Amino acid sequence: MLVCIAMPIKYIGGNNQPVAIVGALHGFFYMAYVVCTLVLAERCRWRPVRALLVALAGTIPFVSFYAERKVTKLVRAMGPMPKRRSSGRSHPDGRSARRPEGAADEQPDLRA
Repeated sequence: MLVCIAMPIKYIGGNNQPVAIVGALHGFFYMAYVVCTLVLAERCRWRPVRALLVALAGTIPFVSFYAERKVTKLVRAMGPMPKRRSSGRSHPDGRSARRPEGAADEQPDLRA
């Protein structure tokens, strides 16, 4: 949108307003793209070079779409992701460290 609409309006029509608005949105969406790339790289345990190349693909118009296709194929080929462990500590026998032995699984009825 920035390259195809706002830049021609700026240079042909002499109006800077669309570039100011679309440019800010473009920057926001690029930051979201980079964050998503880093999250995916961490979950897939990519090497930093791959994450950097995917993030840089977003700087060249339309190359991010090509990178997205390649990454989608790569992630699908990896199969399902392993489940993440909960943040709470657990005992080797599977009991939770936060709940005492024999504690009820359900919340007590506090209605009077």
